[in-house]
Amino acid sequence: MFVGDRMSHPVITIYPTASLSDAWKLMNDEHISRLPVVDKRGRMVGIVSLKQILRYMPSEATTLDVYEIKGAMESIKIERIMTRNVITVTAGTPIEEAARIMVDNEIGGIPVVEGDSLVGIITETDLFKTFLEVMGAREKGIRLSVAMKKAPGELAKLAQALFAAGANILSVGTFLGHSSTTTEVTIKVEGIGREALIALVTPLVEQVIDVRAA
Repeated sequence: MFVGDRMSHPVITIYPTASLSDAWKLMNDEHISRLPVVDKRGRMVGIVSLKQILRYMPSEATTLDVYEIKGAMESIKIERIMTRNVITVTAGTPIEEAARIMVDNEIGGIPVVEGDSLVGIITETDLFKTFLEVMGAREKGIRLSVAMKKAPGELAKLAQALFAAGANILSVGTFLGHSSTTTEVTIKVEGIGREALIALVTPLVEQVIDVRAA
C-alpha cells in the first residue's frame, strides 16, 4: 500500500500573501489543521499549521478591541510564519514510511509531490483510516491476540491450522512482544467459534492474550 492510495486530494492550499485571518477562516471552514502554501504557479513554497496560526493569534487577555484584533490578524502574512523547509513524500512512498516520517518528525501531515507539483496530502486521519482497514476494525468476526515465538514459520503454522479448521482470516497485525523472543499477533477470523478457536491455537502459541467477538 502506498501514499497515493490513501492520500487526500485535491489539496486545499493558500497563497503566501494571504493573511493570518484568511488562513484561520479557511481552516475553520474546511475543518483542517494545515495548509500547504503555493505560489501563483502552483508550486509549493511552504506549509502553515493550526499550531503556528494560534501562536500569532491575540491572546484572550488582550486589551485590543474586535476591530484592532481583526486588523492585527490581517496585517500578518502567511509568508512570515510558514515553514519553508517542508518535509514531503511522493505518491509512491510506502504508507508505513510516511507514518514513520510523521512520528519521527512529530508532524500530523505531509504534502505529496510529484516534481514541482503538489498532488495530495497524507494526514494522521488518513493513516488512522488505513489502520482501521488493516486491522479489519469494521469486519465482523472473532478477534484473537496471541504471543508467538519469534521464529521463522510460526505464523505460517497458525495460518495453516486456521485454514484446516475452515476459518477465514480477515486481518492480521503483528506487534512488538513483551520480550525479545516473542511477537504479539492480532488476527480477526470468521467461520469458527470462540471456544474452538482457543482450543486450536493454544498448542501453537506461547500465550493466548485475548479472544473476543468484534
